[in-house]
Amino acid sequence: MRLYIIRHGETNLNITGNLQGHLDVPLNDNGVELAKVTGQGMADIHFDYVISSPSQRAVLTAQMVLSENKTSKEAPLITDKRLMEMYFGAWEGKCTNADNFELGIDNWSDFFQKPFEFVGCKDFEGCTKLCERAGGFLDEIIAKEGNSDKNILISTHGCTMRALCNRFYEDPQDFWQGLIPYNCAVNIIEVIDGKSTLIDRDVIYYDKSLCKDFYKA
Repeated sequence: MRLYIIRHGETNLNITGNLQGHLDVPLNDNGVELAKVTGQGMADIHFDYVISSPSQRAVLTAQMVLSENKTSKEAPLITDKRLMEMYFGAWEGKCTNADNFELGIDNWSDFFQKPFEFVGCKDFEGCTKLCERAGGFLDEIIAKEGNSDKNILISTHGCTMRALCNRFYEDPQDFWQGLIPYNCAVNIIEVIDGKSTLIDRDVIYYDKSLCKDFYKA
């Protein structure tokens, strides 16, 4: 089994550094293009089916990838709420850029430097709960009968991608691994005889000069 985990393409709220969380934000034109180019880079990979976050930015990313595929254009696509982005509670939609910072706290950098210790606003999900949610999804997919020989495309979000891959990192306490994954970055998990391994990480299929980090600490 191979799981190809992709972060969605760019949105307008990415550009402005706003927390999207569970907000249902669409891709912008560049986000659609990044997803198409990524699909072209993965065109020779046959996907048996797709599981996406129900958020439209993730669903459209998966659809754009499939549209460029040589054998998987009609692959079934289902959604799973466990693949949704981290829930930011009262901070949903708020800007984190220094020139328009809207969170009303002075320790936002702790979210990146001490993510498992960071305490956010009311109803903030946080990294620990997100890892539990994503880990439960991953365990179920790996254990599901009939999946052992499948290639599965999983379309999700930046924080959730890190949570899905967390158990495979040399230091799982290093949640971010340097940064939130770039838009349309792909991580690949291989499962052989019950053993799961992260065999490729944060792969970019478009010109790397176009990579942008919108959420710096």
